[in-house]
Amino acid sequence: MRCQLQGLRELLAPGYFLSELTLCDNGLLELHSMNNATMKDLQTLHWVGDVDGCLRMIDQTKLPVEFVEIDCRDVEAVWEAIKVLRVRGAPAIGIAAAYGVCVGVQNVVGSDEAAFYQRLNEVADYLATSRPTAVNLFWALDRMKKAAERLRGKPTREIAAALLAEAKSIHEEDRQMCRAIGRHGAELLHDGQGVLTHCNAGGLATSDYGTALALFFAAAESGKTLHIYADETRPLLQGARLTAWELKQRGIDVTLICDNMAAQVMREGRVQAVVTGADRIAANGDTANKIGTYGVALLAAAHKIPFYIAAPSSTFDLSIGSGAEIPIEERDSREVTHGFGRQTAPDGMAVYNPAFDVTPAELIAGIVCERGIIRPVNRESIAAMLA
Repeated sequence: MRCQLQGLRELLAPGYFLSELTLCDNGLLELHSMNNATMKDLQTLHWVGDVDGCLRMIDQTKLPVEFVEIDCRDVEAVWEAIKVLRVRGAPAIGIAAAYGVCVGVQNVVGSDEAAFYQRLNEVADYLATSRPTAVNLFWALDRMKKAAERLRGKPTREIAAALLAEAKSIHEEDRQMCRAIGRHGAELLHDGQGVLTHCNAGGLATSDYGTALALFFAAAESGKTLHIYADETRPLLQGARLTAWELKQRGIDVTLICDNMAAQVMREGRVQAVVTGADRIAANGDTANKIGTYGVALLAAAHKIPFYIAAPSSTFDLSIGSGAEIPIEERDSREVTHGFGRQTAPDGMAVYNPAFDVTPAELIAGIVCERGIIRPVNRESIAAMLA
């Protein structure tokens, strides 16, 4: 199948991507392609069908060269998609996990209540092991379990339907939060500014509009012209592969830079603001985001450039007092030594590969959430906004 897919992709006209390949009953492969101009209207992930349906998502490991959608029909497929970053970004991970619960309980719909709830807990616990840092994952799983607990005594098919409705609510709420984040945060950016962003916090990381990128989209819709500088974001290049791709799709002026160029770009006066997303925010405002964000915040402070975070309220973890308590995921060393399949380090090389770092609250000029802008960033301001 992979060889046939590669060959068919080469037949596509320039400016087209492979969207879906289906093996039909007659043995023919059905190819679906989509022009670049319509991609901004596609969904990062969505549910297909009814209670017995599946989770469909963009395979982000293929971007920007291929546009491929995959169907997750069992909980193992959802877990794998989260783990290997086919779906990534804290809000999108939470949504995927919620739908993963729906996929995972399908094989016990119609069984007795005890078997259903045992399976539900097993599925939630399993999905929770996929990635440790993004709090939205655990928030969504907890919300799904609470929704099921409220329905004890009901037929299991009715509970499964309610779980799907809850997952769809999480999905829609995130869409609305992204739009609100954009509206609130656009006021922080001024016409003609250069803005730097790190990693990807756009529609690919959420349900629709993004968090950090939502500010850029909303500013553009209000008539402002911005020039975005996107860090490539080592070692998996989410900025180069995903952020640059998204911004180009939406007609936003964007320049890609290597991570180690940010200081020079700031020194040259090209950047007047920095905006990134977040994967977990502690009660005091310390914020975990993709590795390299802390360094960007330090550079911004040195150049007296405001550094902003954009994230929905579901990304706040008020159960932890500071960033010191945020678990930091360490990923496979081959992401560094064999990036994208090519060996770039000696055999047997020791590697340290943390996926996230924590930016202290004192370096953050403001946090934009769906309720407004939190500033100053401290325990009291956060508690007041989220009360």
